[in-house]
Amino acid sequence: MEEKLKGIVQRLEALQERLADPAVYADPALMKRLSREQRELEPIAAAWRAYQKAQGDLEAARELLGDPEFREMAQEELQSAKNEMERLEEELKRLLLPKDPNDEKNVIMEIRGGVGGEEAMLFAADLFRMYAMYAESKGWKLEIVNRNETELGGIKEISFVIEGEGAYSRLKFESGAHRVQRVPVTESSGRIQTSAATVAVLPEAEEVEFTIDPKDLQIDTFRSSGAGGQHVNKTESAIRITHLPTGVVVECQDERSQYKNKDKAMKILRSKLYEAEQAKQNAAIAAQRRSQVGSGDRSERIRTYNFPQNRVTDHRLQGDNKNFNIDQIINGNLDPLIDALVTADQAQRLQSGDGEM
Repeated sequence: MEEKLKGIVQRLEALQERLADPAVYADPALMKRLSREQRELEPIAAAWRAYQKAQGDLEAARELLGDPEFREMAQEELQSAKNEMERLEEELKRLLLPKDPNDEKNVIMEIRGGVGGEEAMLFAADLFRMYAMYAESKGWKLEIVNRNETELGGIKEISFVIEGEGAYSRLKFESGAHRVQRVPVTESSGRIQTSAATVAVLPEAEEVEFTIDPKDLQIDTFRSSGAGGQHVNKTESAIRITHLPTGVVVECQDERSQYKNKDKAMKILRSKLYEAEQAKQNAAIAAQRRSQVGSGDRSERIRTYNFPQNRVTDHRLQGDNKNFNIDQIINGNLDPLIDALVTADQAQRLQSGDGEM
């Protein structure tokens, strides 16, 4: 492990030299790739240097133990260095955990109103607003692909793309069933109702990662329509693509251009098929070890938004760590909740031996 860490430090130094080369600035793609690798390696190198310093402090304290005049001070420094080395050892294990290859990708998200009628559709609209506000706070770009609204402003279903660095790494734990408990605006008697919506999060797949045979596609055009059947435009610009071998259907009607709608629909379809292929490959691993933060299946209830109690509870977390302020969460301040899920995932992986020193 020590050799691996030394290799990381050497690689970081080589990266820093390359990034100082003016020729690298002339190639934006290379610059982006090298800068991303540098950002990934810097925390590991910093933790390793701190570990080496603590190791040096430990040896210095041991040398002082033989001197009666400094023995008490040396014992304190010895214990302090030991504690620091233990802490840094755990941090290095966490930092060296294998990275999810999809973490840096853009994401495609789908939200659907579930059980609960109109209230479920209104909750789906609240969830979309929550993710839109979170994306804005991160400086990410959000683009709607397909939206099916109700007359009261609810959402039957919506598909959208979020583009930004690390988007998938932050949003991948959002897949699953989200439940809400509150008094609906449509409820005159003031009774609390329980409704649900489902969220799916897919890493955006590039063409080079997953190719689709055009012969496997059935492409239909139709007119875009808004809530209540009101036509958004009078041309058949909306696109429906059916992947015949799997039966996966994707629609896009948010753009006025048929070409743009087809391009977006193909992006969604490619990502859905890519995810299905990945799920097939990971099935054997998932059967052996179920992650503490859940499988990401849309049928799995992951979170409850309890408005009367001003609380959001994530059911994959433990103890007091699982409850959050509902006003902050529903207004897009998702970082505390996501940080807790990331930490739980890392703890589970460490426990399973994925990050041995």
